[in-house]
Order: sequence, then structure tokens, then C-alpha cells
Amino acid sequence: MDAKDTIGENGADGPDMPRLRGGSPLGRAKVGRPKDPQKSRLTNAPVLLANVDGRTTVARRYRDIATAIATDQGGADRLSETRLQLIRRFSAAACLAEQLESRLARGEEIDIQEHSLLVSTMVRVAQRIGIDRRAKNITPSLSEYLTPQEAAD
Repeated sequence: MDAKDTIGENGADGPDMPRLRGGSPLGRAKVGRPKDPQKSRLTNAPVLLANVDGRTTVARRYRDIATAIATDQGGADRLSETRLQLIRRFSAAACLAEQLESRLARGEEIDIQEHSLLVSTMVRVAQRIGIDRRAKNITPSLSEYLTPQEAAD
């Protein structure tokens, strides 16, 4: 896999892919400025994980978990970088936990200490992120409300 195999550059992100800030999944908003050569690919490009083929099952699941949690928190555009990073860590741990639990469901042995540590870590990270949904304020301002009314009159 070369440097072009990232979400957004290889066509792996179709029109049905969740988009948050600036049209990128959990990325920072693009505000009409060119890419900064001093910043990393992850900061500049609309990718969730650099140099990862976003079509794999694990990559899609990771993206789905991260997007769902960011949405529950009121949208990625309202989250701090720290909270976004915590969401990414939680998503990775959730993918690992799901893989372990799949092995258990198939009748394979798993390391219970590894699973317990992973779950404990997930609980601590979830507490820092917050487990309650946060409503996004979609109430229009008075000027936004009156503008369509005046146009109809």
C-alpha cells in the first residue's frame, strides 16, 4: 500500500460515507485555505487514519463507531481536538474488543485478562468522553426565522 491508499484519495469513501467537518469524517473543517505543508497528512487531508485502506471491515467499523460517538456528542464540529482523540482511541479499543468477542463466540479461547483490561480501559475513556447524548441546537435565530417569512409576503 502506497501513500495514496487513504480514505478520500483512492475512492474508497463513497457518497454514503458519513461526513462531518468540512466534508471529512471526523476531520477538521476546511476553511478555504491551502494545505499547510508544516502539518501532517492527517491534519491536512480528509482522512480518519493515514495510509489505511478505508474499505476493510475493521476500518469501516472503526469509522462507524467514531462517527456515531461524535454525532452523539453533538457533532464533530462542536468537539475539541482532545475529545476527538479520545473518540478515536475508544473506537480502536471497541474494534479490538469486538474481535476478541467474535473469537469467544466461535468457541475459541481468549485471554480473559486482556479482555478485562480492554473493557476497563474503554470504560475510563467513555467516562472522559461522556456517555450522554448532547442535543445539537437547531433552533433558527430570529433573523433566520423571519427571512423566509418576508420572502413569502
